[in-house]
Amino acid sequence: MTSTATLRTVQTRTLDVSYLETGPDDGAPVILLHGFPYDVESYREVAPRLAAEGRRVIVPYLRGHGPTRFLDPETPRSGQQAALGADVVEVMDALDIPRAVLAGYDWGGRAACVAAALQPDRVTGLVSVNGYLIHDIRAAMKPLPPALEAGFWYFFYFLTDRGYAGLTANRRELAEVIWRRNSPEWPFDDATLDRTARSFENPDYVDVVIHSYRHRLGAAPGAPEYEAAEQALAALPAISVPTITLDGMADGNFPATDGSASAPHFSGPREHRQVPHAGHNLPQEAPDAFAAAVRDVAALT
Repeated sequence: MTSTATLRTVQTRTLDVSYLETGPDDGAPVILLHGFPYDVESYREVAPRLAAEGRRVIVPYLRGHGPTRFLDPETPRSGQQAALGADVVEVMDALDIPRAVLAGYDWGGRAACVAAALQPDRVTGLVSVNGYLIHDIRAAMKPLPPALEAGFWYFFYFLTDRGYAGLTANRRELAEVIWRRNSPEWPFDDATLDRTARSFENPDYVDVVIHSYRHRLGAAPGAPEYEAAEQALAALPAISVPTITLDGMADGNFPATDGSASAPHFSGPREHRQVPHAGHNLPQEAPDAFAAAVRDVAALT
């Protein structure tokens, strides 16, 4: 992130969450949420654009990433969707933010969708890359077309002991393979990857990542404290808050759509946009388009 952002820490029920903050303290709050295998660097150019417009911009390191740490060594290192969504709301509680725009992609988009679906009173607007990202875990074993399955190789790799050992030993290298598949038109360099890869040295990174993929494929139980939320998410609740969804037209794993297939999951105002030449890490690859969506979502009625 740029030098104008301040690194801070706030304590929630479960975590010491490290986050970058920029913009005026009294600005309309926006929380930007990163994915896997990425980190806050995804918003290196988005955050200052929004701050310059008077918004209070908060960019947390998700659980298992960067300086964010669990408070209790006995807490399960869950990466399930309900945990990610709860973390967002708990950060808002800890920072005394009653409502905010939530914007993200991949894991971060999922966290934002979960929070918006389960606690819409806390969300003034949602920006989500690849649409409605709440998992239907009951359908996790339904096959996809082979071309899509090939891009999800690491989902199944992480089901195995070999995958656990591989992620432990090759965090940066695995990320590079995934980045190149996810974003074939993004000409990132070694320095860009290195800045993000530092976040993978978190001591809980491997356990959180492995649990995330095993849980979403129905191969690992969730943490008991999130069971009620997971039951609610199993119904695939509609999102009622104003929403802009984005698809990168050069996303190597998630082909761009017109948004119609996910339309039934949005009961409030919603607009879908396609972004040329952007891959899966859309805010870092197309910061103007992502910042514009955050700016515009408040105007949807």
